[in-house]
Amino acid sequence: MFMVSRSLWYGCPCRWRAEMQFAWLKDIGLPVLVIIATVTLGFQKIIRSAAPGRELKVTLVQPSIPQTLIWNPKEDATRFTRLLELSKRALADKPDLLVWPEAAMPSVFGDVEFYPVITNLAQTHRTWLLLGADDVERRVKSAAGVETRYYNSSFLVNPAGEAVASYRKRQLVIFGEYVPLVRWLPFMKYLTPIGSGFTSGDRPVPFKMTEPHATLAVLICFEDTFPHLAREYVQDETDLLVNLTNNGWFGDSAAQWQHAANAVFRAVENGVPLVRCGNNGLTCWVDAQGRMRQIYGLEAKNVYREGFMTANIPLLAAGEKRERTFYNRHGDWFGWSCVGLAAMMLVLRLRSKRSVCIPPGTVW
Repeated sequence: MFMVSRSLWYGCPCRWRAEMQFAWLKDIGLPVLVIIATVTLGFQKIIRSAAPGRELKVTLVQPSIPQTLIWNPKEDATRFTRLLELSKRALADKPDLLVWPEAAMPSVFGDVEFYPVITNLAQTHRTWLLLGADDVERRVKSAAGVETRYYNSSFLVNPAGEAVASYRKRQLVIFGEYVPLVRWLPFMKYLTPIGSGFTSGDRPVPFKMTEPHATLAVLICFEDTFPHLAREYVQDETDLLVNLTNNGWFGDSAAQWQHAANAVFRAVENGVPLVRCGNNGLTCWVDAQGRMRQIYGLEAKNVYREGFMTANIPLLAAGEKRERTFYNRHGDWFGWSCVGLAAMMLVLRLRSKRSVCIPPGTVW
């Protein structure tokens, strides 16, 4: 982008100088060729994309719970009842996987009031369930003594009602999920409604489904804005990325669209579909070529409303290996190479200026 912008800026004035009327072509020639090559290769990639060998039927539930209710413990039972009613309607589509967004469960995952209801839902409908909920570790020994730790987490429940995998969010939101420096400045936890906040997770966890077989990689909330995280999570056996998010903080605004735009980049960078389940939008899925295939509520012109959508996500045939993308294999190598090259050119430019001799008596 910088190269194209710089070349256009530098090249345009040269068109109006008779002695250099074609010099601007030299300046913009390379950037134009780069753009043409990029677009051509992109279209070839889309045209030659592998045909899906199988599909995973996924139902995404969007409860559209206002953030004020999420923070109100008195509303826990009411909003959970609404979520269950919506899920039972959604399960009429008989999906392989039912997905709830971040913060869908009102309490910690093992809560005696809500946990049996979740396991019963999965058992009754013989479906896999992926959901966002808080997790807790009690009486953890640390440098600060014995403490209780809370995690923003996601869980995978199998059709037998068993929790078979859990992932703890690693990239927390500052002042929304944790208070910086609270260990050294403990009074700061009293200045925000979150107290000491959440503890970050320490590793990615693949969610492996059986019957049907599929391996999922979960990103919670704005973790999908970090390319290096998605790249770390997508391995050879990964079939798709799943983003569980709660954008209730922003109400009905453009923020949902802005956040969802990241899904396109993560899908293309890693060559896998990305399924996105939001509390109040955007609930959608993006294919491996970066095309946003379905958006809940788009036809009704209300992407924020309560509801659900079912999508058939294309997967590679069982046993077929996915072709890893350049970015998935090498990460930001190309980007950092550009930074290094630009820095080297800047240094050479500065050195060449210093080496210019100014004759004595020159008048500026």
